[in-house]
Amino acid sequence: MSSPSLKERLTLALLRGLLHWKSSPARVRRYLSRQSYLPGPKGQEPKWDGVREPGLPERPGAGAGQAGRGANRIRVAAVQMRLELAKSAEDYAAKIYALTRQAVEQGAQLVAFPEDSGTGLLELIPGIEEMAAGANLGSGGDIGGGLQVKDVFALLAPFVERVYTTTFSELARRWGIYIATGSAILLRDQKAQDGQIVNRAYFFGPKGEVLGTQDKCHLFPMECGWGLTPGNDIKVFPTSWGKVAIPICMDATYFETFRIASLLGADIVIIPSANPEAYNFWRELRGIWPRVQESEVYGINSFMVGEFLGLTLTGRSGIFAPMELTPGGDGVLARAQSPTEETVVVADLDLTALRRHRVKSGLRTGFNQALYERYFPDLYRSYLERRSTG
Repeated sequence: MSSPSLKERLTLALLRGLLHWKSSPARVRRYLSRQSYLPGPKGQEPKWDGVREPGLPERPGAGAGQAGRGANRIRVAAVQMRLELAKSAEDYAAKIYALTRQAVEQGAQLVAFPEDSGTGLLELIPGIEEMAAGANLGSGGDIGGGLQVKDVFALLAPFVERVYTTTFSELARRWGIYIATGSAILLRDQKAQDGQIVNRAYFFGPKGEVLGTQDKCHLFPMECGWGLTPGNDIKVFPTSWGKVAIPICMDATYFETFRIASLLGADIVIIPSANPEAYNFWRELRGIWPRVQESEVYGINSFMVGEFLGLTLTGRSGIFAPMELTPGGDGVLARAQSPTEETVVVADLDLTALRRHRVKSGLRTGFNQALYERYFPDLYRSYLERRSTG
């Protein structure tokens, strides 16, 4: 392969300079500083001044999870978001601000966004919409105009990460809430400079701090075609009221993912999803609902929806619990009505009730760990050996 010419190197350097300017965190902070952070009466836009406004939940701050509901009760929100190209960092911040505000207006203290919530920042590249006109991301690694999906995401990743993390961090800090960002396609390791990209979720605390990240472990075939690298661990993140895990989309298809999170102490498992298919209730059911029942955790499933570069994204976001903890006995606390419309769904979770249920059910005390320890290592070793030999 021939080395890039001087003209190509200069063009790339200029593009990176432009992207650095367009992704400045100051642009995001400047936009958000002009917005109200707690909604007031109609026609008024008061900024946060440390005083609780009538009819609004108390600002959780460092004690998030205690906003009038007790330390073991928390109101959560699943954001069902329409995937659209954002023409600037400010446009992206405006979109995330509006959806987060809807959740906060309903009292949410933990807000969960869907998978690929950072993909709208593709339009930071000038002319990308025209270059990708007629492209179908589901057809392989070519985005159109000779551009490869992996190369585009790898080029954009450092700049997307600046806008993405600044937006969510600022909103988490200013509202004093926890935010699970969904996910964005980012560099596995910026220092490694190996061009490997991953589908990564961030989790922010009420001071705007990064509590951790989670890379998607089970890739969709389309993502394999794009050249993504899978993650190799499942993490849990402590909060003031319990532990949270955030495996991504296809990760929920496999019961081991939730079992690992549960054994690590997770009380809430968030699944950000972006299903590139027409809505199908039974396909959707293969994910979070059975995993919640098997693992005795609360589950939050946030879906991306809309038409985007040849993809049709659908899903009904929802909040789930063991069947015995739901009013209808069906395992559903709240669910979006439409699989295609943008919306925010909220529900209250009682962590004390969950822990009592676990003790009463006996599922965890009866968990036969010795059985799994005996079989699983050999089963997985056998699988890897078969795969390596074709």
